[in-house]
Amino acid sequence: MSPLAAFIATLLAFSGLAAAASSQGTHKFNWRKTKYFYAFGDSYTFVQGTEGHANFSFIGDAFDFSFTPQQLLQNEIIPKNTSSDGSNWTEFLTGCFSGKPSACSRQLWNFAFAGADISKDLLPLHHDYTVALVDEVVQWEKYASHVVPHPPDETVVAWFIGINDTGDTQANTTLDFPTFWEQEMEALFGAVQNAYAHNLRGAYLFINVPTLDRSPGALGKSPAAIATYAQHIADYNAALATHQAAFADAHPDITVVSFDANKWFGEVLDNAEAFGFTNITGFCQCTDPGFFWYNTGHITEHVHRLMAGAIRTELMRASQV
Repeated sequence: MSPLAAFIATLLAFSGLAAAASSQGTHKFNWRKTKYFYAFGDSYTFVQGTEGHANFSFIGDAFDFSFTPQQLLQNEIIPKNTSSDGSNWTEFLTGCFSGKPSACSRQLWNFAFAGADISKDLLPLHHDYTVALVDEVVQWEKYASHVVPHPPDETVVAWFIGINDTGDTQANTTLDFPTFWEQEMEALFGAVQNAYAHNLRGAYLFINVPTLDRSPGALGKSPAAIATYAQHIADYNAALATHQAAFADAHPDITVVSFDANKWFGEVLDNAEAFGFTNITGFCQCTDPGFFWYNTGHITEHVHRLMAGAIRTELMRASQV
């Protein structure tokens, strides 16, 4: 078997390693028929727009929060301007890499903001211009919900948040963390409910926090600090899974899909050579596909590409053909 064939076989073998839990009620979801992809989240998800805050958003910021329908519809995705300095998972998943989203066969409407936590009421903003996830949804609701289509049978909404929340709290020794994670989930699912209440429906894709305790930025810390970080991530993800299941039960008219990014990252890192990675502890701000990490906390374009493929597998698995 050639090296290329062996690599493809390995990818196929691992395509289901982060199997998603999906819930379908009355809604019939089919990924192949999806035309509109909405995304909310942080730097792992954001794409740069010509109307966005440079290196932080597709459109607007906390000081330039509103926009006109024309500004939204004329806004263009700037290619390879993400936290990986290349394309990211939302672009690989949709095939919408540049230009006006409306010109893509699967339109990418990305309201994620780099550096976002869930709510500014729970954690300080990274910058005074940062838009937290709760406000990303408010921004969509006020200025985009009536502009861009979102028919339920053709729409997927992605929620990928928590990386900054678990990172920003790792040194805090005063918080009652079980209570805090519940507050985080109340804020997150309040935002999710806001989107639902304004008819952003179809399929909801929830992605949990990856193994950032294995990132170069974490590995330089003490074993105790790494263990605390890993525990925060585990507790956050457990709370997310519980609230996601409750949301799915309460909303049988949408399809809920989860992608276990934590498990997927872990198993790829544990089998790095099979995926062509030669360095999983350092980082390189370059295009070398052998590196897993682009910097101390962000992944390379190649990892985004692989993750998009794994997410696509789960969306296909959740589809009713």
